[in-house]
Amino acid sequence: MNDPGPINGLSVDVEDWFQVGAFETVIDRADWPAIRTRVERNCDAILALFDAAAVKGTFFTLGWVAVRHPRLLRRIAEAGHEVASHGWDHERVFRMDAATFGRDLDMSRKAIEDAAGVKVTGYRAPSFSIDARTPWAFDVLAEQGYGYSSSVAPVAHDHYGWREAPRFAFRPLPDSPLVEIPVTTAMFAGRRLAAGGGGFFRVLPYRFSRWAIRQVNAEGRPAVFYFHPWEIDPEQPRVPNAPLRSRLRHYTNLGVMAEKLRRVIGEFGWGRMDELAAREASRAPILEPASLAAVAA
Repeated sequence: MNDPGPINGLSVDVEDWFQVGAFETVIDRADWPAIRTRVERNCDAILALFDAAAVKGTFFTLGWVAVRHPRLLRRIAEAGHEVASHGWDHERVFRMDAATFGRDLDMSRKAIEDAAGVKVTGYRAPSFSIDARTPWAFDVLAEQGYGYSSSVAPVAHDHYGWREAPRFAFRPLPDSPLVEIPVTTAMFAGRRLAAGGGGFFRVLPYRFSRWAIRQVNAEGRPAVFYFHPWEIDPEQPRVPNAPLRSRLRHYTNLGVMAEKLRRVIGEFGWGRMDELAAREASRAPILEPASLAAVAA
């Protein structure tokens, strides 16, 4: 049997097709309850995919979803996967202040724990929206007892990114064990490339993701990979009045995503994010947000 190498972090950002940032200007949150959801059927397909490959992962779930699909969260937990928080309703952290963020964390955590019947210790910000504008978010996470966050994308991007942040695990607070596990990037010609899954995995050739994960693993570090339930659902409704760029990003290659996932899951070693965070904590340097501007790639 081939050695799969380091155990990488496998994660699913559980939100429905109409809750994504791409459509936030054309689908109002007030209309969400009237829209037919597809998240449960898509998550069940992911559970079957993971079960067939005998892997466990982490499902970062919106509190909004947990309240409406409690049996889904219970199935996820009972299958041995981690259930973690993705906030309440996909509001980006940089659009909140510390008090509002704290309420969002508290409300979503209670909803997820009530639905899943397990303790929530992990968090991922919607659209990786902990960045240079929101260093205070780590203090709020620590105050609420979270063990780890996977909320930083250490790249420059038009929707998100904190390019000065470290590529690998770090502790953002000197007086807290909280660990931040950034989503994966690869290096090419001195530049960081986003390579942690999602739209990049779906749109770009598979060989790019294989190269990126192999590069990170060759450095002795785990990759952090994510995707969304709606990305395996080519039959989801179309939103014709969304911006063209958003539609291209959202709908491209939906029909090939499931097979690409089977391929990457079969080729590398995978596990839950809480287990990855526990392993990385011992070598995660303390890097306070104020010092991140000086951190090199």
